[in-house]
This record gives sequence, C-alpha cells and structure tokens, in this order.
Amino acid sequence: MDFGRLPDLRYVDFRLPLDHPDTASVLARAQATAPTPPSLYVGCPIWTNKDWLGSYFPLGAKEPDYLKYYAQQFNSIELNTTHYRIPDAPTVRRWREAVGPGFKFCPKLPRSISHERELYNTDALTLSFTRAVQELGDNLGTCFLQLPPHFGPDLLPRLERFLLDWPAAIPLAVELRHPRWFSDKVLADAVFATLEALNKTLVITDVAGRRDVLAQRLTTPVVLLRLNGHGLPASDYERADAWAARLAEWYAQGLRTAYVFIHQKDVRHAPIWAQHFLARMQELTGISVPPPRLIPQQVQGSLF
Repeated sequence: MDFGRLPDLRYVDFRLPLDHPDTASVLARAQATAPTPPSLYVGCPIWTNKDWLGSYFPLGAKEPDYLKYYAQQFNSIELNTTHYRIPDAPTVRRWREAVGPGFKFCPKLPRSISHERELYNTDALTLSFTRAVQELGDNLGTCFLQLPPHFGPDLLPRLERFLLDWPAAIPLAVELRHPRWFSDKVLADAVFATLEALNKTLVITDVAGRRDVLAQRLTTPVVLLRLNGHGLPASDYERADAWAARLAEWYAQGLRTAYVFIHQKDVRHAPIWAQHFLARMQELTGISVPPPRLIPQQVQGSLF
C-alpha cells in the first residue's frame, strides 16, 4: 500500500485520535440487539509470499498450494487479486476448497468499477463481481470499495447511487481517500451518516502520510482496518498496542467483527507484527486467534 507512505517517520504523530462522537451510538445499538460472539480476522493483502518458503510455508511448496498454507497462518485475506480481474467460478471454488470453514476473504472491487469507470455505468460489472464472490459462501467476509484519491465529494451522488444499488445481502466497506471527504466536517458527517443509513462500513486506514483519514467513525458494528507498517520499528509495535486497546474498547461497547489487514513492504515482517498484535488482543479481550507460526522444516538425512 503506497497510499500515504512516507520515507521519514521522525515527525509523524502515530497516536490514534479520539472516537468520533457518533461511534458510541452505533456500537450501543449493536449491543442492544441479539448478542453475537465477537470475531477477529487478521491477514495480509496477498498469499503468494515466496519469502515465506522455509519459514511460514514449507520449503519447496508449489505456488498452487500457497493459499492452503497461508490459511494455516492467517484467518483472513484482503483479496487484492479481484481488483485486477473478476474471477471465474472454477477459480473461486479452488479458493474456497483451499481454506478452512472459519477463513474469510475480503475481496476488493475491480478497478474497472472503482478507478476506470468511477462507479459510472457499472451495473453489468458489479453483477458479474457479486455473483462471483457469492460463490465463496460462508468464506465471504466484507467486500470493499477502494475509491481513488481523485474521487472527491463532487461525485457523491454517483457514490450514493452505487451504494443504493449494491446487493443488500453482501457486506460492503468503503475506503475514501480524497482529502476533501475529511477536511469539511459538515460534509464528512453527512457522508458518514449516509454510510450508516445504508449499512455500509467506513474503511479505517492507518498510514503515516495521511493522518486525516483516521476519522475513527464506525458506521456499522464492523471494523475494516488497513494498517501500513514500516519494517517493525518501535512505532509499529506501539501502533499494534494502541489498536489492540482501541478495539478492546469497541468490543466492550458492542463491536461484532474486526478485520485487520497488515501492509508491510517486506512480507517477512507481517507475521511478526501479527504475533505481537494477536497476543495483545487476547490479553485485552480474551479473543483467541492462533498467530502465525514457523513451520518445522524437514531436512533430508544423510545416507552415510
């Protein structure tokens, strides 16, 4: 994730802002309904991580088996491959068969919808995409629409129309990037209220160069957090602790589900960050998600 990435972190204030005032009411309404056990999903943006061979993947594993081994280390994935191509039915079936029943895919909407056509005249593409991801069945988590940085408030009517037409049975989260979505408080609150009314989740992006997008406004009792790490300096661990504490507060208030996706430039750092974060989450909430573990590698013995 290059969005908001900075080469120099010395002057970045990574402290999390206070919650938006309307977040508490969203969680309170969720808590008042039939309680459901809280769930936590943690993952990465891709599973073809060749740098994990001999550590988190077996040495010599073949690329077609990477998803199977990835699903033994993480319980979710930010499915970026769907941003570039709508998968066919056999591909989706292979994905579903490679993972366990508790695994969740969070497919990113195709760039042909979000970036090329900018939500204009996308009915056929949206139908093809939603039909494809529905084949994931219980392994489908939350789809997410990543709007490009140039998609600003002047296109709000187009966004509203798209969200109104989106199939209600398929969960959807929306990532806003244009600075004007956040700089105008009246506009921001109106957009957040629209997402809440339509039961669409506002994506939270924690990245060094765009602290303005940390609105801390929940629009549903679901969090989809995209966190851009920086190679495991002290600030990465401090942010893990801060997010564990904030999520623990939200769970106590009625949060039902959190998806946390780790973006590290070196993929070898993601499992280490996840281990730290999941340990803190279990300590604060009691939610236990098995962390990534090194796989014992078989070494062929000598004949002599």
